[in-house]
Amino acid sequence: PGCVLGIDLGTSSVKAALLAGTGLALAQSSSRETRAHTESREAGPQGMEQNVQRIIRALNECLAALPQQLLQRVSHIGISGQMHGVVFWKSEKGCKWTECGTGPAFEPQEVSHLVTWQDGRCSPTFLSSLPLPQSHVSLATGFGCATVYWYLKKSPDFLKAYDAAGTIQDYVVAMLCDLKKPLMSIQNAASWGYFNCRSKSWNTDILKKSGFPVHLLPEVGDAGSIAGRTVCAWHGIPKGAKVGIALGDFQCSVYSCLTERTDAVLNISTSAQLTISMPPGFQPPEAPDPSSAITYFPYFNGDYLAVAASLNGGNVLATFVGMVAQWTEELGLQVQESAIYARIIQAALAQTPSKLSVHPTIFGERHVPEQLASVTNIAASELSLGHVTRALCHGIVHNLCSMLPVQRLAETGVRRILGSGSALARNEVLRQEVERIFPFPVVYGKDVDAAVGAAMVL
Repeated sequence: PGCVLGIDLGTSSVKAALLAGTGLALAQSSSRETRAHTESREAGPQGMEQNVQRIIRALNECLAALPQQLLQRVSHIGISGQMHGVVFWKSEKGCKWTECGTGPAFEPQEVSHLVTWQDGRCSPTFLSSLPLPQSHVSLATGFGCATVYWYLKKSPDFLKAYDAAGTIQDYVVAMLCDLKKPLMSIQNAASWGYFNCRSKSWNTDILKKSGFPVHLLPEVGDAGSIAGRTVCAWHGIPKGAKVGIALGDFQCSVYSCLTERTDAVLNISTSAQLTISMPPGFQPPEAPDPSSAITYFPYFNGDYLAVAASLNGGNVLATFVGMVAQWTEELGLQVQESAIYARIIQAALAQTPSKLSVHPTIFGERHVPEQLASVTNIAASELSLGHVTRALCHGIVHNLCSMLPVQRLAETGVRRILGSGSALARNEVLRQEVERIFPFPVVYGKDVDAAVGAAMVL
Protein backbone atom coordinates (compact mmCIF):
# COMPACT_ATOMS: atom_id res chain seq x y z
CA PRO A 1 0.00 0.00 0.00
CA GLY A 2 1.11 3.56 -0.71
CA CYS A 3 2.25 6.20 1.79
CA VAL A 4 1.38 9.87 2.03
CA LEU A 5 4.03 12.40 3.04
CA GLY A 6 3.04 15.55 4.92
CA ILE A 7 5.45 18.47 5.25
CA ASP A 8 5.10 21.62 7.37
CA LEU A 9 7.46 24.56 6.78
CA GLY A 10 7.05 26.41 10.07
CA THR A 11 8.45 29.63 11.49
CA SER A 12 11.18 27.91 13.50
CA SER A 13 11.24 24.31 12.27
CA VAL A 14 10.43 21.97 9.40
CA LYS A 15 8.43 18.85 10.17
CA ALA A 16 7.68 15.79 8.05
CA ALA A 17 5.17 13.00 8.73
CA LEU A 18 4.66 9.73 6.86
CA LEU A 19 1.17 8.24 6.96
CA ALA A 20 0.85 4.59 5.98
CA GLY A 21 -1.55 1.65 6.06
CA THR A 22 -5.21 1.43 5.15
CA GLY A 23 -6.26 3.92 7.85
CA LEU A 24 -3.28 6.19 7.08
CA ALA A 25 -1.85 6.15 10.60
CA LEU A 26 1.29 8.08 11.51
CA ALA A 27 4.17 5.71 10.68
CA GLN A 28 7.22 7.98 11.04
CA SER A 29 7.97 11.65 11.64
CA SER A 30 10.99 13.92 11.85
CA SER A 31 11.67 17.54 12.72
CA ARG A 32 14.58 19.94 12.22
CA GLU A 33 15.04 23.50 13.45
CA THR A 34 15.69 25.88 10.55
CA ARG A 35 17.71 28.55 12.40
CA ALA A 36 16.89 30.63 9.32
CA HIS A 37 16.39 34.14 10.76
CA THR A 38 18.61 36.67 9.03
CA GLU A 39 19.18 40.44 8.90
CA SER A 40 17.03 42.52 6.55
CA ARG A 41 19.16 44.72 4.30
CA GLU A 42 16.26 46.91 3.16
CA ALA A 43 14.01 47.10 6.23
CA GLY A 44 16.58 47.09 9.06
CA PRO A 45 15.44 46.10 12.58
CA GLN A 46 11.74 46.29 11.59
CA GLY A 47 12.26 43.55 9.02
CA MET A 48 11.80 39.87 9.81
CA GLU A 49 13.36 37.68 7.16
CA GLN A 50 14.49 34.07 6.82
CA ASN A 51 17.18 32.49 4.64
CA VAL A 52 15.44 30.15 2.17
CA GLN A 53 18.61 28.05 1.69
CA ARG A 54 18.56 27.18 5.41
CA ILE A 55 14.85 26.30 5.33
CA ILE A 56 15.41 23.92 2.37
CA ARG A 57 18.50 22.44 4.06
CA ALA A 58 16.33 21.66 7.13
CA LEU A 59 13.70 20.14 4.78
CA ASN A 60 16.33 17.92 3.13
CA GLU A 61 17.65 16.81 6.54
CA CYS A 62 14.09 16.02 7.67
CA LEU A 63 13.45 13.79 4.64
CA ALA A 64 16.87 12.11 4.83
CA ALA A 65 15.98 11.03 8.39
CA LEU A 66 12.87 9.12 7.22
CA PRO A 67 13.06 5.41 6.23
CA GLN A 68 13.88 4.94 2.53
CA GLN A 69 11.57 1.91 2.18
CA LEU A 70 8.59 4.12 3.19
CA LEU A 71 9.64 7.11 1.06
CA GLN A 72 9.82 4.82 -1.99
CA ARG A 73 6.11 4.04 -1.47
CA VAL A 74 4.97 7.71 -1.34
CA SER A 75 2.23 8.42 -3.88
CA HIS A 76 1.06 11.84 -2.60
CA ILE A 77 2.79 14.80 -0.93
CA GLY A 78 0.87 17.40 1.09
CA ILE A 79 2.67 20.63 2.04
CA SER A 80 1.68 23.31 4.54
CA GLY A 81 3.59 26.27 5.90
CA GLN A 82 3.60 29.66 7.57
CA MET A 83 0.98 31.95 6.07
CA HIS A 84 1.10 35.65 5.12
CA GLY A 85 4.82 35.70 4.22
CA VAL A 86 6.31 36.17 0.74
CA VAL A 87 9.37 34.89 -1.12
CA PHE A 88 10.38 35.97 -4.64
CA TRP A 89 12.18 33.92 -7.29
CA LYS A 90 13.12 33.75 -10.99
CA SER A 91 10.70 31.20 -12.47
CA GLU A 92 13.22 29.45 -14.76
CA LYS A 93 16.04 29.58 -12.20
CA GLY A 94 14.33 29.04 -8.84
CA CYS A 95 16.40 25.98 -7.99
CA LYS A 96 18.92 23.45 -9.23
CA TRP A 97 18.59 19.69 -8.75
CA THR A 98 21.65 17.89 -7.37
CA GLU A 99 22.45 14.38 -6.19
CA CYS A 100 22.68 13.82 -2.44
CA GLY A 101 23.00 10.72 -0.24
CA THR A 102 19.31 9.81 -0.49
CA GLY A 103 18.82 10.64 -4.19
CA PRO A 104 18.06 13.87 -6.09
CA ALA A 105 17.20 17.02 -4.11
CA PHE A 106 16.78 20.67 -5.07
CA GLU A 107 18.70 23.67 -3.79
CA PRO A 108 17.40 27.25 -4.03
CA GLN A 109 19.08 29.33 -6.72
CA GLU A 110 17.78 32.78 -7.72
CA VAL A 111 15.55 33.25 -4.66
CA SER A 112 15.09 36.18 -2.26
CA HIS A 113 14.87 35.93 1.50
CA LEU A 114 11.46 34.95 2.88
CA VAL A 115 9.80 38.02 4.41
CA THR A 116 7.78 36.35 7.18
CA TRP A 117 4.40 37.00 8.80
CA GLN A 118 6.29 38.57 11.74
CA ASP A 119 7.71 41.35 9.55
CA GLY A 120 7.06 44.84 10.92
CA ARG A 121 8.22 47.11 8.08
CA CYS A 122 4.71 48.27 7.13
CA SER A 123 3.78 50.87 9.76
CA PRO A 124 0.13 51.80 10.40
CA THR A 125 0.81 55.06 8.49
CA PHE A 126 2.20 53.14 5.50
CA LEU A 127 -0.75 50.71 5.51
CA SER A 128 -3.25 53.60 5.63
CA SER A 129 -1.64 55.03 2.46
CA LEU A 130 -2.50 51.85 0.48
CA PRO A 131 -5.76 51.37 -1.44
CA LEU A 132 -8.59 49.74 0.52
CA PRO A 133 -8.82 46.01 -0.29
CA GLN A 134 -12.07 44.35 -1.38
CA SER A 135 -11.70 41.53 1.12
CA HIS A 136 -13.13 40.29 4.42
CA VAL A 137 -9.59 40.33 5.92
CA SER A 138 -7.99 43.52 7.31
CA LEU A 139 -4.59 44.28 5.78
CA ALA A 140 -1.65 44.06 8.21
CA THR A 141 2.13 44.26 8.19
CA GLY A 142 3.68 40.90 7.24
CA PHE A 143 0.96 40.22 4.64
CA GLY A 144 2.42 39.33 1.23
CA CYS A 145 0.68 42.09 -0.77
CA ALA A 146 1.57 44.75 1.84
CA THR A 147 5.22 43.67 1.63
CA VAL A 148 5.16 43.91 -2.19
CA TYR A 149 3.74 47.45 -1.89
CA TRP A 150 6.57 48.31 0.53
CA TYR A 151 9.20 47.17 -1.98
CA LEU A 152 7.37 48.99 -4.78
CA LYS A 153 7.54 52.27 -2.87
CA LYS A 154 10.81 51.94 -0.93
CA SER A 155 13.03 49.67 -3.06
CA PRO A 156 11.49 49.20 -6.55
CA ASP A 157 14.70 47.82 -8.10
CA PHE A 158 14.47 44.80 -5.76
CA LEU A 159 11.29 43.56 -7.50
CA LYS A 160 12.81 43.81 -11.00
CA ALA A 161 15.06 40.82 -10.32
CA TYR A 162 12.11 38.40 -9.93
CA ASP A 163 9.07 37.26 -11.91
CA ALA A 164 7.40 34.88 -9.43
CA ALA A 165 6.27 35.07 -5.80
CA GLY A 166 4.45 32.97 -3.24
CA THR A 167 4.59 31.74 0.34
CA ILE A 168 7.53 29.47 1.23
CA GLN A 169 5.26 26.42 0.82
CA ASP A 170 4.13 27.65 -2.63
CA TYR A 171 7.80 27.93 -3.61
CA VAL A 172 8.49 24.30 -2.62
CA VAL A 173 5.45 23.04 -4.57
CA ALA A 174 6.51 25.09 -7.62
CA MET A 175 10.04 23.61 -7.50
CA LEU A 176 8.86 20.01 -7.03
CA CYS A 177 6.40 20.26 -9.92
CA ASP A 178 8.42 22.69 -12.08
CA LEU A 179 5.45 25.07 -12.29
CA LYS A 180 6.07 27.96 -14.69
CA LYS A 181 3.53 30.05 -12.74
CA PRO A 182 3.14 29.48 -8.97
CA LEU A 183 -0.18 28.03 -7.80
CA MET A 184 -1.60 29.12 -4.45
CA SER A 185 -4.52 27.86 -2.37
CA ILE A 186 -7.40 30.14 -1.35
CA GLN A 187 -6.12 29.74 2.25
CA ASN A 188 -2.75 31.31 1.45
CA ALA A 189 -4.21 33.88 -0.96
CA ALA A 190 -6.59 35.19 1.73
CA SER A 191 -3.61 35.52 4.08
CA TRP A 192 -1.83 37.87 1.63
CA GLY A 193 -4.59 40.51 1.54
CA TYR A 194 -6.32 41.92 -1.57
CA PHE A 195 -8.06 38.61 -2.22
CA ASN A 196 -11.84 38.17 -2.44
CA CYS A 197 -12.82 34.74 -1.11
CA ARG A 198 -16.37 34.98 -2.52
CA SER A 199 -15.21 35.46 -6.12
CA LYS A 200 -11.98 33.48 -5.49
CA SER A 201 -10.00 36.22 -7.21
CA TRP A 202 -7.36 38.88 -6.55
CA ASN A 203 -8.41 42.55 -6.42
CA THR A 204 -6.59 43.06 -9.74
CA ASP A 205 -8.46 46.26 -10.73
CA ILE A 206 -7.66 47.95 -7.39
CA LEU A 207 -4.05 46.72 -7.50
CA LYS A 208 -3.41 47.73 -11.15
CA LYS A 209 -4.64 51.29 -10.55
CA SER A 210 -1.94 51.80 -7.90
CA GLY A 211 0.87 50.31 -10.01
CA PHE A 212 1.09 47.01 -8.12
CA PRO A 213 3.08 44.36 -10.11
CA VAL A 214 0.11 42.01 -10.64
CA HIS A 215 2.27 39.65 -12.76
CA LEU A 216 3.82 38.48 -9.45
CA LEU A 217 0.46 37.21 -8.11
CA PRO A 218 0.14 33.41 -8.25
CA GLU A 219 -2.75 31.51 -9.84
CA VAL A 220 -5.26 30.42 -7.19
CA GLY A 221 -6.84 26.98 -6.72
CA ASP A 222 -8.99 25.15 -4.16
CA ALA A 223 -7.41 23.79 -0.98
CA GLY A 224 -7.15 20.01 -1.27
CA SER A 225 -6.61 19.99 -5.05
CA ILE A 226 -3.50 18.64 -6.81
CA ALA A 227 -0.93 21.20 -8.05
CA GLY A 228 1.12 18.77 -10.15
CA ARG A 229 3.53 15.84 -10.01
CA THR A 230 7.15 15.59 -8.92
CA VAL A 231 9.42 16.13 -11.95
CA CYS A 232 12.30 14.18 -10.34
CA ALA A 233 12.71 11.39 -7.84
CA TRP A 234 13.15 13.26 -4.52
CA HIS A 235 14.95 11.63 -1.58
CA GLY A 236 13.75 8.28 -2.90
CA ILE A 237 10.16 9.45 -3.47
CA PRO A 238 9.26 8.28 -6.99
CA LYS A 239 9.10 10.73 -9.89
CA GLY A 240 5.45 11.44 -10.73
CA ALA A 241 4.17 11.49 -7.13
CA LYS A 242 1.13 13.81 -6.83
CA VAL A 243 1.75 17.08 -4.96
CA GLY A 244 -1.14 18.94 -3.36
CA ILE A 245 -1.55 22.70 -3.65
CA ALA A 246 0.22 24.28 -0.64
CA LEU A 247 -1.96 24.91 2.41
CA GLY A 248 -1.98 27.11 5.52
CA ASP A 249 -0.23 25.54 8.51
CA PHE A 250 -3.02 26.60 10.85
CA GLN A 251 -5.79 25.05 8.76
CA CYS A 252 -3.76 21.81 8.58
CA SER A 253 -3.23 21.76 12.36
CA VAL A 254 -6.99 22.08 12.78
CA TYR A 255 -7.69 19.44 10.10
CA SER A 256 -5.45 16.91 11.88
CA CYS A 257 -7.66 16.89 14.97
CA LEU A 258 -11.06 18.57 14.39
CA THR A 259 -13.79 15.98 13.95
CA GLU A 260 -16.82 17.52 15.67
CA ARG A 261 -18.33 20.99 15.29
CA THR A 262 -18.60 21.05 19.08
CA ASP A 263 -14.76 21.07 19.33
CA ALA A 264 -12.65 24.22 19.60
CA VAL A 265 -8.97 24.02 18.61
CA LEU A 266 -6.26 25.81 20.58
CA ASN A 267 -2.96 25.93 18.70
CA ILE A 268 0.21 27.33 20.28
CA SER A 269 3.41 27.15 18.26
CA THR A 270 5.40 30.29 17.35
CA SER A 271 2.13 32.25 17.33
CA ALA A 272 -1.19 31.15 18.87
CA GLN A 273 -4.75 30.62 17.66
CA LEU A 274 -8.07 29.65 19.18
CA THR A 275 -10.71 28.60 16.68
CA ILE A 276 -14.23 27.30 16.21
CA SER A 277 -15.77 26.11 12.94
CA MET A 278 -18.58 28.17 11.46
CA PRO A 279 -21.84 26.51 10.33
CA PRO A 280 -21.98 25.17 6.73
CA GLY A 281 -22.88 27.92 4.26
CA PHE A 282 -21.48 30.71 6.46
CA GLN A 283 -20.04 33.66 4.50
CA PRO A 284 -17.85 36.28 6.21
CA PRO A 285 -18.94 39.95 6.03
CA GLU A 286 -17.83 41.72 2.84
CA ALA A 287 -15.75 44.24 4.78
CA PRO A 288 -13.75 43.53 7.95
CA ASP A 289 -14.08 45.19 11.34
CA PRO A 290 -10.47 46.31 11.95
CA SER A 291 -11.02 46.46 15.72
CA SER A 292 -12.35 42.89 15.94
CA ALA A 293 -10.08 40.22 17.43
CA ILE A 294 -11.79 37.54 15.31
CA THR A 295 -10.78 36.76 11.71
CA TYR A 296 -12.54 34.30 9.40
CA PHE A 297 -10.05 31.90 7.77
CA PRO A 298 -11.07 29.92 4.66
CA TYR A 299 -10.93 26.22 5.58
CA PHE A 300 -11.83 23.31 3.25
CA ASN A 301 -14.84 22.70 0.97
CA GLY A 302 -16.04 26.30 1.24
CA ASP A 303 -16.18 26.25 5.06
CA TYR A 304 -14.75 28.92 7.38
CA LEU A 305 -13.11 28.99 10.78
CA ALA A 306 -13.64 31.84 13.26
CA VAL A 307 -10.16 32.46 14.62
CA ALA A 308 -8.64 34.49 17.41
CA ALA A 309 -5.21 34.72 15.74
CA SER A 310 -2.67 36.04 18.23
CA LEU A 311 0.82 37.19 17.24
CA ASN A 312 2.00 36.15 20.71
CA GLY A 313 2.61 32.47 21.45
CA GLY A 314 5.77 30.40 21.77
CA ASN A 315 7.70 33.39 20.38
CA VAL A 316 7.01 35.24 23.67
CA LEU A 317 8.55 32.39 25.69
CA ALA A 318 11.49 32.28 23.25
CA THR A 319 12.04 36.03 23.77
CA PHE A 320 11.87 35.57 27.55
CA VAL A 321 14.43 32.76 27.40
CA GLY A 322 16.64 34.95 25.17
CA MET A 323 16.41 37.75 27.73
CA VAL A 324 17.41 35.45 30.59
CA ALA A 325 20.33 34.13 28.49
CA GLN A 326 21.44 37.70 27.74
CA TRP A 327 21.25 38.70 31.42
CA THR A 328 23.33 35.70 32.50
CA GLU A 329 25.88 36.51 29.78
CA GLU A 330 26.06 40.12 31.01
CA LEU A 331 26.79 38.71 34.48
CA GLY A 332 29.73 36.80 33.00
CA LEU A 333 28.03 33.38 32.89
CA GLN A 334 27.14 31.13 29.97
CA VAL A 335 23.98 29.02 29.90
CA GLN A 336 22.55 27.33 26.79
CA GLU A 337 19.04 28.53 25.89
CA SER A 338 17.83 24.90 25.73
CA ALA A 339 18.96 24.44 29.34
CA ILE A 340 17.15 27.64 30.37
CA TYR A 341 13.90 26.36 28.79
CA ALA A 342 14.08 23.12 30.77
CA ARG A 343 14.89 24.93 34.06
CA ILE A 344 12.20 27.61 33.84
CA ILE A 345 9.48 25.04 33.05
CA GLN A 346 10.71 22.90 35.96
CA ALA A 347 10.68 25.97 38.25
CA ALA A 348 7.17 26.99 37.12
CA LEU A 349 5.81 23.48 37.74
CA ALA A 350 6.90 23.86 41.37
CA GLN A 351 4.93 27.13 41.77
CA THR A 352 1.22 27.58 42.28
CA PRO A 353 -0.51 30.48 40.46
CA SER A 354 0.08 33.87 42.09
CA LYS A 355 -1.32 37.41 41.77
CA LEU A 356 1.55 38.34 39.40
CA SER A 357 -0.01 39.27 36.06
CA VAL A 358 1.80 39.30 32.70
CA HIS A 359 0.04 40.74 29.65
CA PRO A 360 2.37 39.15 27.07
CA THR A 361 1.65 41.09 23.85
CA ILE A 362 5.26 42.14 23.12
CA PHE A 363 4.53 41.77 19.39
CA GLY A 364 1.24 43.71 19.54
CA GLU A 365 -1.90 42.22 18.00
CA ARG A 366 -3.28 42.88 14.52
CA HIS A 367 -6.45 44.47 15.91
CA VAL A 368 -4.47 46.61 18.44
CA PRO A 369 -0.93 46.92 16.99
CA GLU A 370 0.07 49.71 19.39
CA GLN A 371 -0.74 47.74 22.58
CA LEU A 372 2.46 46.15 23.90
CA ALA A 373 3.20 43.98 26.94
CA SER A 374 2.94 44.87 30.62
CA VAL A 375 3.52 43.28 34.03
CA THR A 376 1.30 44.20 37.01
CA ASN A 377 0.63 43.08 40.59
CA ILE A 378 4.34 42.65 41.30
CA ALA A 379 4.97 41.54 44.88
CA ALA A 380 8.43 41.06 46.39
CA SER A 381 7.57 37.47 47.36
CA GLU A 382 6.64 36.46 43.78
CA LEU A 383 9.70 37.31 41.73
CA SER A 384 11.26 33.87 41.26
CA LEU A 385 11.80 32.48 37.75
CA GLY A 386 9.09 29.94 38.53
CA HIS A 387 6.54 32.64 39.44
CA VAL A 388 7.35 34.76 36.38
CA THR A 389 7.33 31.78 33.97
CA ARG A 390 3.98 30.54 35.25
CA ALA A 391 2.49 34.05 35.02
CA LEU A 392 3.86 34.37 31.47
CA CYS A 393 2.31 31.03 30.39
CA HIS A 394 -0.98 32.04 32.01
CA GLY A 395 -0.82 35.38 30.18
CA ILE A 396 -0.34 33.74 26.75
CA VAL A 397 -3.42 31.54 27.22
CA HIS A 398 -5.48 34.28 28.88
CA ASN A 399 -4.72 36.70 26.03
CA LEU A 400 -6.19 34.21 23.53
CA CYS A 401 -9.19 33.65 25.78
CA SER A 402 -9.81 37.43 25.95
CA MET A 403 -9.97 37.47 22.11
CA LEU A 404 -12.46 34.57 21.90
CA PRO A 405 -14.07 34.39 25.36
CA VAL A 406 -15.29 31.23 27.10
CA GLN A 407 -18.85 32.60 27.03
CA ARG A 408 -18.81 32.78 23.21
CA LEU A 409 -17.39 29.24 23.02
CA ALA A 410 -20.19 27.98 25.28
CA GLU A 411 -22.84 29.87 23.27
CA THR A 412 -21.68 28.19 20.06
CA GLY A 413 -21.97 24.76 21.66
CA VAL A 414 -18.30 23.99 22.32
CA ARG A 415 -17.89 20.92 24.54
CA ARG A 416 -14.18 20.17 24.22
CA ILE A 417 -10.83 21.88 23.55
CA LEU A 418 -8.31 20.18 21.24
CA GLY A 419 -4.77 21.37 21.94
CA SER A 420 -2.16 21.37 19.16
CA GLY A 421 1.16 22.99 18.24
CA SER A 422 4.78 22.53 19.23
CA ALA A 423 4.83 25.00 22.16
CA LEU A 424 1.83 23.30 23.77
CA ALA A 425 3.25 19.82 23.12
CA ARG A 426 6.56 20.68 24.82
CA ASN A 427 5.41 22.82 27.76
CA GLU A 428 3.48 21.25 30.63
CA VAL A 429 2.97 24.62 32.34
CA LEU A 430 1.13 25.96 29.28
CA ARG A 431 -1.07 22.84 29.31
CA GLN A 432 -1.86 23.34 33.02
CA GLU A 433 -2.85 26.96 32.35
CA VAL A 434 -5.10 25.91 29.46
CA GLU A 435 -6.91 23.52 31.82
CA ARG A 436 -7.15 26.23 34.49
CA ILE A 437 -8.65 28.85 32.17
CA PHE A 438 -11.04 26.78 30.04
CA PRO A 439 -13.98 24.98 31.70
CA PHE A 440 -13.97 22.19 29.07
CA PRO A 441 -12.16 18.83 28.79
CA VAL A 442 -8.85 19.26 26.91
CA VAL A 443 -7.29 16.69 24.54
CA TYR A 444 -3.76 17.20 23.20
CA GLY A 445 -2.35 16.44 19.76
CA LYS A 446 1.24 15.98 18.60
CA ASP A 447 4.17 18.18 17.68
CA VAL A 448 3.69 17.35 13.97
CA ASP A 449 -0.03 18.21 13.70
CA ALA A 450 0.25 20.53 10.66
CA ALA A 451 2.37 18.02 8.70
CA VAL A 452 -0.11 15.25 9.54
CA GLY A 453 -3.03 17.48 8.50
CA ALA A 454 -1.35 18.34 5.18
CA ALA A 455 -1.05 14.60 4.46
CA MET A 456 -4.62 13.79 5.60
CA VAL A 457 -6.17 16.36 3.23
CA LEU A 458 -4.96 14.30 0.25
